Amino acid sequence: MLDQFTIATKGGIVLWSKAYAPITHRPVDLLVQDVLIQSTRLDSTSSNKYHTGTYSLQWGFANELNVIFIAVYQKILQLPYLEDLLRHVKNHFVARFQQELKMLVDPECTTFPDFSEFELEFEKVWRAVEDRETKVRVAGKQGGAPRKFEDTKKFQTTAKGAKLELEELAQSSEMNLGRKSGGKMRSWKERSGTASDDSRGPASAGKKGKKAKENRVWDGQVTKESMKALDFSSEKDSEHEGGSHAISSLVDERSRGERTADGIYEVADVAERSVAGDSDNFVLLGDSALDGDNDDGGRAGSSGSGGIFGLFKSLTGGRMLTADVLAEPMARMREHLANKNVAADVAEEICQTVARGMIGVRVGGLQNIRRLVEQSMETALTRILTPVSSTDIIRDIEQAQLQHRPYTMAFVGVNGVGKSTNLSKVCYWLLQNNKRVLIAACDTFRSGAVEQLRVHVRNLRALSESNQNVEIFERGYGKDSATIARDAIAFGAANAFDVVLIDTAGRMQDNEPLMRALAKLVSVNSPDKILFVGEALVGNEAVDQLEKFNQALRDFSGQSKPRHIDGIILTKFDTIDDRVGAALSMTYTTGQPILFVGTGQTYTDLRKMNVSQVIRALLRA
Repeated sequence: MLDQFTIATKGGIVLWSKAYAPITHRPVDLLVQDVLIQSTRLDSTSSNKYHTGTYSLQWGFANELNVIFIAVYQKILQLPYLEDLLRHVKNHFVARFQQELKMLVDPECTTFPDFSEFELEFEKVWRAVEDRETKVRVAGKQGGAPRKFEDTKKFQTTAKGAKLELEELAQSSEMNLGRKSGGKMRSWKERSGTASDDSRGPASAGKKGKKAKENRVWDGQVTKESMKALDFSSEKDSEHEGGSHAISSLVDERSRGERTADGIYEVADVAERSVAGDSDNFVLLGDSALDGDNDDGGRAGSSGSGGIFGLFKSLTGGRMLTADVLAEPMARMREHLANKNVAADVAEEICQTVARGMIGVRVGGLQNIRRLVEQSMETALTRILTPVSSTDIIRDIEQAQLQHRPYTMAFVGVNGVGKSTNLSKVCYWLLQNNKRVLIAACDTFRSGAVEQLRVHVRNLRALSESNQNVEIFERGYGKDSATIARDAIAFGAANAFDVVLIDTAGRMQDNEPLMRALAKLVSVNSPDKILFVGEALVGNEAVDQLEKFNQALRDFSGQSKPRHIDGIILTKFDTIDDRVGAALSMTYTTGQPILFVGTGQTYTDLRKMNVSQVIRALLRA
């Protein structure tokens, strides 16, 4: 634990200081007098340690600016992270106050700069360095423990080790043989003992009776018993499962949304991800952040410490920004965005917007660059992510209720992206807003699709206050999905359902017959919202899928004004860390918003995005 941290000039002028405990006998003054002025009483093992009384002091220099950074702590403590702390504090302080520090060495300077704003940044640097040192220490303990002698190969060469190895081999072979024979393997002793017991006399044999001969069951043969064991469709089994299912496992209270002042249930925002090794997403600047002549420094800052701001480190120093000066940083910024899965045309627009906001500006330290980049990126991303259509689904549902009809939403997408699962999450969100929901099972192709929706409906009924708020409309398999959707909408209108959710079969974007069937479903039923469900895992492949789905709806609809995708649900968003470029590219391509993102397996794992979260993810290294 630090007692004090001080930043001062070599002449003894204190620029910034923070004390965490009462300090006695002025250790910093003694350091300046004994070390900086007289160059005496240094630690014999290190050139930057000094001891006085109960204190130890460790320091580092910024020689080009004549600034010293001093850490004061109790002599009895061992703080192995102090060297890293001094180095990172120097990097951040110099990067933030580069212009102010140059003013101090200017003979014509008449005002003393204010460095009090550094306190918050120092706390972040200290916390980040401590966290990283703790993780390294824990990893060292876990990975560096010596092996036991029994775990080494040398132990296997001993008599005891060879015996144990033979016993393990015998057990594994016995298990494999027992698996093949369908029962436990008996020894010869057990077999002979059984035979002798059976041959003791007719009295003992008569008690057991004669066992009937069983038919041989060949591998791969289906029997009545095996079919009965796999049949989960009976009402008895369904009721037993529904009664025994733990309700708590269907929702995650940590990801539950909140209600607004109007009583509307809103899903939560996407949770922020912390960067490994840093605290509160705080990025430690590397040594290269201060080296303006290092050609690889920008790339290092881009992919390592410093995030995207390391690309602009060479622009500090009070110079005027021009298009030529910004050309190289913008090229590296496009590369950085490409690593975040941002499509080339989207990255180009972002870079052009950032460049326009910076041309003609005279910048000072790295903090000014940071503000400029953040403001310019916010302008570009706000323009891209601002939807062209309404995203207030609850209000649209109420408008449809005034017209005495159900609000319809169709979920489309390729195979295996989670359409049915996320349809059920949307249904849960609607149930929390007291809407009656009818689920139309229009996936008549995939085996188990209808049964999957039945399970979801049963679970949602268990979670809702009224069991009658959600129902399923089904017509089995092999039927025309457009007709089923039409009948479901008519049923919903006749029975006062507020919303009809249409589940469709997954199909690849290049499968023309299935895309024609989807276009028919849309043109016949004209749903209020067509939601494309895509995976965040596949990156820009989802952009290609989305474009071809839109193209198919236009080409195969047969209408003068064909429909298109109205919104996007991005699934498995919790698996992509900060590579949010696919989400940005999908919105840019269609002009339609990302309404929800899926982040887990429970019904509450449905989140929403906002511009600030996308900006922070793109700016991180």
